Amino acid sequence: MKWDSNLYDTKHDFVSKYGEDVVALLNPKNGEKILDLGCGTGDLAEIIAHSGALVTGVDSSKEMIADARKKFPHIDFEIKRAESLNYHDRFDAVFSNATLHWISEKEKAVTCIYNALKSGGRFVAEFGGKNNVGTMMATMKNALLKFGFEENAALNFWYFPSIGEYATILEKQGFRVEYAVHFDRETELKGEDGMKNWFRMFGETFFIGLNVHEIENVLSETELQLAPTHKRNGVWFADYKRIRIVATKS
Repeated sequence: MKWDSNLYDTKHDFVSKYGEDVVALLNPKNGEKILDLGCGTGDLAEIIAHSGALVTGVDSSKEMIADARKKFPHIDFEIKRAESLNYHDRFDAVFSNATLHWISEKEKAVTCIYNALKSGGRFVAEFGGKNNVGTMMATMKNALLKFGFEENAALNFWYFPSIGEYATILEKQGFRVEYAVHFDRETELKGEDGMKNWFRMFGETFFIGLNVHEIENVLSETELQLAPTHKRNGVWFADYKRIRIVATKS
């Protein structure tokens, strides 16, 4: 998936703004070495760095990393995937916001996170939980089926676990889960095309093989079906359900 870093920064900056609460949960300290896993264009890495922590930001998107390096040249940013990190006993904390639901090889990612931490290091993360954007996803799939795109409608490329499922993966690896919560967070989307832009940004995989006209037809149908439940006073909202978790390396 090729990320549109400009669309991310201009229309979906809520990702970083909501992530500021997760930074508070991280509570970074001066001199700590912290890995920002899935750093995007680097806004939260910069906030973490304000504490005096030494931050390394990693993301699988070269477009995101290129923008992060331009915006924050004083921070070390690297192109790396969560499931193939090669750090060992290096970081006091691993921080991750809105990333882990993109990782299908979740056990490999958890092993890499565990290995990257020093003994006693903490893992602090937020990501999509069970039934995240459930109505939006079901509606998109219905729209794809209406226009005859059965293979696209069958795609499942996000990983939205329950707390029990993800905590089990962490504990099996050797983490001690200290805090976990699964909560609803209705999220405002910017602009009249907020819902369409959300799918263009995060659901691009649904449109593999479709031309511009076909994509617009599917998006318009999705928008039409979602308007009664996801649009109020001209403003679009996404039905987010999030997991927030804190775990410690034993």
